[in-house]
Amino acid sequence: MFPRRPPATLAAWLAGARGGGLLAALANQCRFVTGLRVRRAQQIAQLYGRLYSESSRCALLGRFWRRLRGRPGHASALMAALSGVFVWEEERIQEEELKRSINEMKRLEEMSNIFQRSGVENHPPEQKSPAEESEESKDKEEPWEMVMDKKHFKLWRRPITGTHLYQYRVLGTYTDVTPRQFFNVQLDTEYRKKWDALVIKLEVIERDVVSGSEVLHWVTHFPYPMYSRDYVYVRRYSVDQENNVMVLVSRAVEHPSVPESPEFVRVRSYESQMVIRPHKSFDENGFDYLLTYSDNPQTVFPRYCVSWMVSSGMPDFLEKLHTATLKAKNMEIKVKDYISAKPLEMSNEAKATAPSSERKNEGSCGPARIEYA
Repeated sequence: MFPRRPPATLAAWLAGARGGGLLAALANQCRFVTGLRVRRAQQIAQLYGRLYSESSRCALLGRFWRRLRGRPGHASALMAALSGVFVWEEERIQEEELKRSINEMKRLEEMSNIFQRSGVENHPPEQKSPAEESEESKDKEEPWEMVMDKKHFKLWRRPITGTHLYQYRVLGTYTDVTPRQFFNVQLDTEYRKKWDALVIKLEVIERDVVSGSEVLHWVTHFPYPMYSRDYVYVRRYSVDQENNVMVLVSRAVEHPSVPESPEFVRVRSYESQMVIRPHKSFDENGFDYLLTYSDNPQTVFPRYCVSWMVSSGMPDFLEKLHTATLKAKNMEIKVKDYISAKPLEMSNEAKATAPSSERKNEGSCGPARIEYA
């Protein structure tokens, strides 16, 4: 509903509308109403901030989130952002996500055994049952295409429906390091700052006391002339010693403590799942791993250029990770043992504090950007 206007103002507005400015007038009115609602939401958030503790606000927002979830506009996410509270109830990585990744690994292992017995080596990364194929046809998922086939490393990709992007899948084997060492090196953020020269910033922002999920802020160099990218993502790991498997799942989230910076391009679409299957035990050399990965780096380059960068960059990253694991093993570099310690026992390193406002400016981008590269 439009606010009341004095007769003279209303007459002038109608005259402007008849002169061809109706759409512009409506757009201005929409901005006016939206501004009022945003200011009202901010006032409500400030009021609740004074009246309630942080834990009470979390519980209250959780109830609002459940009520508003699925409505157009994601009003619950806006409310959480305005109040400065991260709603773990909706953003933590669930058990089902971990199990889904492990089941994919089992499916590939079964397929690998079938093709090895038949003497066929170049096989697709997965085989679907008739029911799954029917469900997949509904989702219109594209088939996997092999991009790289080496002795201990296979890489596939498939288009993500409705986008210009690909999802990638790597199935590999290492025989000279233990699964425990490889897994710990991936999780240790402090050690990664030493072996990964592309890292500008990497820190844990907040940890969930229920599941052990944790939010990280990662800023990384991209190949010249592209701007540096930053990721805010939640990750969770699980170690199942009974079934001899470990899994690490990550995906992008929004966090009120890490607003978007003009110095970096924020990557808002990112998913990664890695499953590790020891050949024998966690402390003996040899394991297979499955890495499934996708992200939208927000570049203006053609699809084939982005595909080439990811296809070549992923093996390079895995090799750097492998080399860092070897160095940690041979030079006895101290790396945290995430397998023996439960996720919640690591909470001292990641209290819910806001990240430092100091950011490294590479000089390659300014505060105003029309296109990303």
